[in-house]
Amino acid sequence: MLLALAVGVTLAASPAWSQQVLRMAHNAAPGNPKSEASLKFAELVEQKTNGRVKVQVGGSAQYGDDVEALTSMRLGTMAFSANSQGATSGVVPQFSVIGLPFLVQDLPQAWKLLDGPVGERLGGHAKEKGLVLLALWDNGIRHTSNNVRPIKTPEDLAGVKIRTPPDPITVDIYKALGANPTPMPFSELYIALQQGVVDGQENPLMNIYSSKLHEVQKYVTLTGHKYESTPVLASKMVFDGLSKADQQAVIAAAAEAGRLNREMSQKADNELRGKMEAAGVQFNTVDPAPFLAKVKPVYEKWEKQFPELTALVRAEASAAAKP
Repeated sequence: MLLALAVGVTLAASPAWSQQVLRMAHNAAPGNPKSEASLKFAELVEQKTNGRVKVQVGGSAQYGDDVEALTSMRLGTMAFSANSQGATSGVVPQFSVIGLPFLVQDLPQAWKLLDGPVGERLGGHAKEKGLVLLALWDNGIRHTSNNVRPIKTPEDLAGVKIRTPPDPITVDIYKALGANPTPMPFSELYIALQQGVVDGQENPLMNIYSSKLHEVQKYVTLTGHKYESTPVLASKMVFDGLSKADQQAVIAAAAEAGRLNREMSQKADNELRGKMEAAGVQFNTVDPAPFLAKVKPVYEKWEKQFPELTALVRAEASAAAKP
């Protein structure tokens, strides 16, 4: 079967037993919560399917970057991806709405937002594009780093060339703040910063640290300008070819590995600032009010494009903030 050969390998140990080998892509460096959770997912899938399904994980964009992984999944030639919210929004634009600026204040609020009607709604939109949303792992609250100056007010971003993911709402945010947003794949970012192709970037602390971006950045400003999930996706073509029992095993494995991902993400937020300061990076915090005032047009744009979903996301975020 050509599809089976493209996705992985079927290894027959005997006429009575076979193992399906499926690939999983992600772009994170070893040690990153996304990377560790992906390895845990692979371990759990094999365990929960009694060895019928084995997942081979290709981290650090080994199987292609996020955009390439999405294309491969829709063609049925890649089984799984711990993808990025930005790249996913290029195929399923509704995912961008999770990234409305200054929507959440902390990670537990973000997780409550995702683990309900918002996640269910996004899963439906993903299925329309040939993807199965298995889980929404964490990719942190994002901050701004650069080599030009400390960012204390929106005016300090004027003309600063900031790498963003290929995510329309992130581009909108930095345009509204007066920066020069420059989308590029994450796998190219370290060299781009090192060579001065871009001045800065935006990511959660765990991504900055695990990919060693702090080695080529002088300033980190805790802007907290947006939250991003890690959509864990399956090819609908591949997923539909699994037995019902194996489908449930895959879903359960994604949920269990997601708990590890979130625990590691929270720990990273609590610990990594000190490690980067010790390495010479200068940190500062900001008053969010003037930044929030600048990004009001972003809300207006996305409310117009996805009025019902935007209203749901804002309502769920507000409810999640309550004790």
